[in-house]
Amino acid sequence: MGILLVYDVTDEQSFLNIRNWIRNIEQHASDSVQKILIGNKCDMTEDKPNNLFVGSKQVIDTNRGQELADEYGIKFFETSAKTDANVKKAFIAIATDIVEKKATSGEKNTNNGSGLDLDKNKGNTKKGCNCGN
Repeated sequence: MGILLVYDVTDEQSFLNIRNWIRNIEQHASDSVQKILIGNKCDMTEDKPNNLFVGSKQVIDTNRGQELADEYGIKFFETSAKTDANVKKAFIAIATDIVEKKATSGEKNTNNGSGLDLDKNKGNTKKGCNCGN
């Protein structure tokens, strides 16, 4: 399982919330859960006058995001959902971490992300419905 912790680089409070979210994850999620920190809206910088929201600009710099990620030992990406910057890279990173964690833990992937244990259904070869028979 993986969790993307996303904050808005133009919103100090969203960044400050990350520590609370990590505490909740540590209390309630499995120890094997993979986490990644994402600072979104990296396109919102002072040198871009055509920002959608007047006055919106990056207030959480890259160094602060990286320092927080380093503190928790997780990967960090700055992304822009608007311009698609680093979005694919971040998702590939978390997916890779999840697969690698499963491989090193010896965990067997039997549910295909569906919540169904596919091994339980191996012997089910029933084709069609025999209702009423």
